[in-house]
Amino acid sequence: MPIVSSSYRAPWWLKNGHAQTVFPVVCRRVPEVRYVRRRLELADGDFLDVDGSHGFGNRAVLIAHGLEGSSDGSYVRGMVRAFNRRGWDALAMNFRGCSGEPNRLLRSYHSGATDDLLHVLRMTISQGYKSVGLIGFSLGGNMVLKLLGELEAQAPAELIGGVAISVPCDLKAACEAMARPINSIYMKRFLVSLREKVRSKQARFPVELKDDGYERLKTFRHFDDRYTAPIHGFCDAEDYWARCSANAFLTAIRRPTLLLNALDDPFLAPSCFPSSAASSHPTFHLETPQRGGHVGFVGNGLRADEYYSERRALEFLGAA
Repeated sequence: MPIVSSSYRAPWWLKNGHAQTVFPVVCRRVPEVRYVRRRLELADGDFLDVDGSHGFGNRAVLIAHGLEGSSDGSYVRGMVRAFNRRGWDALAMNFRGCSGEPNRLLRSYHSGATDDLLHVLRMTISQGYKSVGLIGFSLGGNMVLKLLGELEAQAPAELIGGVAISVPCDLKAACEAMARPINSIYMKRFLVSLREKVRSKQARFPVELKDDGYERLKTFRHFDDRYTAPIHGFCDAEDYWARCSANAFLTAIRRPTLLLNALDDPFLAPSCFPSSAASSHPTFHLETPQRGGHVGFVGNGLRADEYYSERRALEFLGAA
């Protein structure tokens, strides 16, 4: 019954989900990480940029960032540094359009786009690593859980397991939680960033990517109905959420997998804490600390520059 009791204790000055969410974005820097970028040309004519920190060992982690993030996010860099320190290489993929350059095709990335994640996983394994772990944050965490479920027992032998952090694994419920007035500042920030992505490709796709009336979009439902769903082959936002939510894939997971979701995460809804799935599952573990916010878990104690999520991922994948 892998429901894990958490040992995380938040710093006394960050015992609030919003503070934990905002503090790392505003204050954390991880300058020690040095990436080497590799561009992967895809069969559909597009590309993916993968940033690697190599030369530490024959084990590797592949890291997937969150919505409108990139390999340069402090939470990604912190995870890379923590694994490098313990002798693991780390590869941080950038989703389509997230590496500082618009991608070539109309399609972009979304919570269920596991084809790209699988492509980078296979590339990572082809480099000769004996053990590879998957780590995903938020939207990237939904991808990791979904891919592990899709692979089932056919997962590559080198894939030892996964860690998913702050995951909206019920997309509909999480999008409804994000639409609450208390989350309006986050919602506005995401919509502004997403509009920039739309505008960056308008010249190439003037019909599909019109942004007239964009200011009337106030929620992810509005954005997903107008852009995500039609561009990526879904009927509407509801169809996209139903087909891509990781909760539907958890029972099929066959590799050791940890979901770390804080109970005070302002982005999540109760159904994003799938205790019933974990309680009867041999390999899917659920850990729900009282504190941590969204992609927070700020460090405490002797090594405060490492966050709890990083130490927990190391511990879990090291054991796997």
